[in-house]
Amino acid sequence: MTHPDLSCLSQRLSRSVPSRRIGRVEHFEKGLLRVSGLNDVAALGDRLDVRGPSLAAIGGEVISLAEDTLTMLPERPLGGVVTGMQLRHLDPLQVAPHKSWLGRVIDPNGYPLDGRALMPGSNTCPIHAAPPLPATRGGFGKRLESGIAAFNTFLPIVEGQRIGLFAGSGVGKTSLLGDLAKGLESDICVIALIGERGRELRDFVDRVLGPDGMSRTIIVAATSDSSPLLRRQCAWTAVAVAEFFRNQGQHVLFLADSLTRFAEAHREIALASGEPASLRGYPPSTAHMLMSLCERLGPGGLDEGHITAVLSVLVAGSDMDEPIADIVRGVLDGHVVLDRKIAERGRFPAIDLLRSVSRSLPDAATASENALLTRGRALAGAYASAEMMVQAGLYAPGTDPLVDAAVQSHQSLDNFMSMRATVSDSFDALRIAIEAKGDVGAGDLPDG
Repeated sequence: MTHPDLSCLSQRLSRSVPSRRIGRVEHFEKGLLRVSGLNDVAALGDRLDVRGPSLAAIGGEVISLAEDTLTMLPERPLGGVVTGMQLRHLDPLQVAPHKSWLGRVIDPNGYPLDGRALMPGSNTCPIHAAPPLPATRGGFGKRLESGIAAFNTFLPIVEGQRIGLFAGSGVGKTSLLGDLAKGLESDICVIALIGERGRELRDFVDRVLGPDGMSRTIIVAATSDSSPLLRRQCAWTAVAVAEFFRNQGQHVLFLADSLTRFAEAHREIALASGEPASLRGYPPSTAHMLMSLCERLGPGGLDEGHITAVLSVLVAGSDMDEPIADIVRGVLDGHVVLDRKIAERGRFPAIDLLRSVSRSLPDAATASENALLTRGRALAGAYASAEMMVQAGLYAPGTDPLVDAAVQSHQSLDNFMSMRATVSDSFDALRIAIEAKGDVGAGDLPDG
C-alpha cells in the first residue's frame, strides 16, 4: 500500500498563525473602507478581509495610512458590509508552486480555477521579490527554436530574452502567443492572462494550446470582471511561479497578455490611493511598476535557469509612442509590431518587419546569416519606400537595381513571414525568397 506524501501539508500547518489582529469598519468612502484598530500592525500593501455573520469574506489591500485609520481597497463589491464589522489582518500574499501545477489554471491567489484540488508545494514564494543581483546575473543563452520562420531569422528569441508584442485588438496577438507557447523551446511555460474575457480563457486552453501545450504550462488568470487588485496581482503571481522553477535551474518561458491591462489595473489602484494622474491619466509610479516587473524576468543568477519572456502590449491606433508602449519598449530586449493592415489582407502573423527588432542580433546569428538578414531587410525597406510609386505605375524598371530586386522578391518575402519551419529550414527558405526572380515588367510595374 502506498502512502501519500504529506510533507506539503505539514509545511503549511507549521506556518499557520493561531491568532489574527482584528480591526473594525469605520465608514465607506467612494468604494473604499476606512478601518480602525490596525494602524500599529498594518503596512501599505498588507492584506485584510472583512467578515460578517451572513457575509462571505471580502479581501482587500491597504492603500493608504492615516494617524488613526487606514484605507482598504476591496477585491469585490461591498454589498452587505456595514459599519462596525470586523476585519482580519492577514499575512503578505505568497504562493507555493508545485510540479503538479503543470496543466492547471489558477487564480492570482494561488487557488484552482478548473474545479479540481490543487496540491501546494512545500516552499512558499512571495509575489513581490527582488530580481537577481545585476553583478551575478548571466547573459543571454542559446537561440531558441520557435517553429515560426520570422522568429527563427529576422526576430530571433534567445534564452533569457524579454521581447514585446505590440498590437491593437484583433490582429492575431493571442494566436501568436499560443503558437510561441507551443513552439518555443523551454522546460516549463507560465502564462499570465490579465483582464481577458472569461470565454477566451477556455478557448485559449482548449483550442489555442490544446492538450500538448497545456502539458507543460501553468496559467494564472484574472478575467476582465476581476477587481484591479486581482488583475495587477495576476502578473506578480505568475512571475513568482516562474521564478520558483527558474531557481531550480529550469528554463521557463513566460508569456503575459497583456502588460497594458496590468498598467491599467495599477492606475485604478494608484488613483484610488490619491496619487495624481500625469502620463495621459497614468500616475508617475506606472513606469517603476512596469520596469520592476520586467527586471524580474530574464537571465537568472549563478546556478539558476533563465526566464524567457514574451509580453504583449495593446497599442490603440498603432500608437507606439503612447505611455505604456514607450516605457516597455525601453526596458525590453526587442519588440515585435503587429500591423492591422497586414492582418486585414490575411497574412498571419501580421508582423511589420521594418518596425520590429530583436536585440539578440547580431550575436544570435552567424556572419553569413546576418548578411542574409541584412539583405532581406534592405529589400523590404526598398519596397516600402517605393511601394506607392510602383502601385501607381510611376516607377520604371531599371531605375534602381535595389528596388528592382525588392519588387521581384516582395511576394516571396511576404509569404516567408507566415511560414512555419525549423531554424535551418527557415534560413534556406529566406535565401530562396531573397533570390526570387519575379517578372519585373509585369503586374505591378509598367513597361520600361
